[in-house]
Amino acid sequence: MTDFAARRVTMVDTQIRPADVTKFPVIEAMLDVPRELFVPEDKREAAYVGDNIDLGGGRVILEPRTLAKMLDSIDLQPDDLVLDIGCAYGYSAAVAAHLAEAVVAVEEDDALIHEAQARLAEYGADNVALHHAPLAEGAPQHGPYDAILVHGAVVHLPQALVNQLKEGGRIACLFDEGRLGTVRLGYKVDGALSWRFAFNAGAPVLPGFEREVTFTF
Repeated sequence: MTDFAARRVTMVDTQIRPADVTKFPVIEAMLDVPRELFVPEDKREAAYVGDNIDLGGGRVILEPRTLAKMLDSIDLQPDDLVLDIGCAYGYSAAVAAHLAEAVVAVEEDDALIHEAQARLAEYGADNVALHHAPLAEGAPQHGPYDAILVHGAVVHLPQALVNQLKEGGRIACLFDEGRLGTVRLGYKVDGALSWRFAFNAGAPVLPGFEREVTFTF
């Protein structure tokens, strides 16, 4: 029988700590949440490998390092309301739920939201609310949010998501820039986002976050 708890410790010691993730609550959450529960059954053996897990259809579960560094950068607080975009099987929401007061996790894929519901219930993440909607729309009825996490690359960030962020709130986004993308942290100041570089990572572009269509006549 696979000792997933031991693999979790190894993941933190070899992927998370060496990546300059220093906030203890983030490390504690990564140690606590059983990542193998939140991946497809046929990929459980690969749950702790340092790569994105391919779900097909251009969707992935972000590698542990990328998620941990996003959480370390965005610095979730115990009273934060978090919007989690593209939660897939629910792993990111379960980890964020350790750090924040509540998480609203958005998923548009019917099969994925069904999986997330079952797995979050099994884990007992009772401060996560799942929201079935297009990823680019977010969940405005539950906002505004202190922090937004986007789990996949973006070329264009929809204004709808910016509108759901509180003034003074922050958003972590992986911008697609070819082979190697850039994770940036955006702070909402006077209604607009001010960005700063966080680190490099890679992932497919999420549906609805491709280049904005412009019409010329």
